[in-house]
Amino acid sequence: MRLTPASAALATAISLQSSQVLGCDSNTVTISTQTGPAIVDVEIADDSQERAEGLSGRTSLAASSGMLFVYDEPHRARFWMLGTKIALDMIFIEPDGTISGIEHDVQPGTYWPKSGGSNVIAVLEINGGEAEDLGIRANDQVMHPMLNCEPSE
Repeated sequence: MRLTPASAALATAISLQSSQVLGCDSNTVTISTQTGPAIVDVEIADDSQERAEGLSGRTSLAASSGMLFVYDEPHRARFWMLGTKIALDMIFIEPDGTISGIEHDVQPGTYWPKSGGSNVIAVLEINGGEAEDLGIRANDQVMHPMLNCEPSE
């Protein structure tokens, strides 16, 4: 079988994507879903000030991007949307990278706290509806250097 230039380019792109997935890049979160890897570009919120500010005040968020809130210890993470201006999906992550729950399409101004269980070490916020579009479900596996894998060298 002879590779055309287009199929060679596709093979290279798949190879690069696979190495990113296996390498666990600090600027991305990779989620192993039933339909393949979902890759999300992330900003990190890993201190109390960054977590308190979160995505408040933003009027848009690029597709396949979000914010990863990382905590020092597992706990019952609670989120609300009082200062947020865009709908978000909240993906709650346990220390081993397992998604414990997802709050889908949480609307701006939502007052009641959303929680994904009592053993949450991180929360990924992405555009509302994007978790479903990317095939992300509870029990899928999340990879990121701050959670469960080593950064690529």
